[in-house]
Amino acid sequence: MATLTSQDSTAQARVYFQTPPGTEDSELVQKQGRVTVKYDRKELRKRLNLEEWIIEQLTDLYDCEEEEIPELEIDVDELLDMPTDGDRASRVKGLLVDCYKPTDDFVTALLEKVKGLQKLSTPPKKNEKSSP
Repeated sequence: MATLTSQDSTAQARVYFQTPPGTEDSELVQKQGRVTVKYDRKELRKRLNLEEWIIEQLTDLYDCEEEEIPELEIDVDELLDMPTDGDRASRVKGLLVDCYKPTDDFVTALLEKVKGLQKLSTPPKKNEKSSP
């Protein structure tokens, strides 16, 4: 829970986080740490870099600011599930149908970048057993 306080009109507002009742600060930190360790940080960094590259490319393709890019979702995991590059290219080109600039270079570069990625899956819950 967060509490917003301001002591006088010239001071900056501050946010204070309170731990849930019945938990100690150290327990909360340990729980948060375990969640991030379940994911491969290197793979997450690659995804973030890819996302930033996609946004940069889309702002150029649509000739606008990031906030003005038409709402479209390029799902990397969906692309990784597709059997061929032709299927992936068709999917991406279908998403970019409203773009008036040529998209072939973007699609080709995106498919090359996607090849180096692994599909991210949600880590299994403690009660679930992973299949061999």
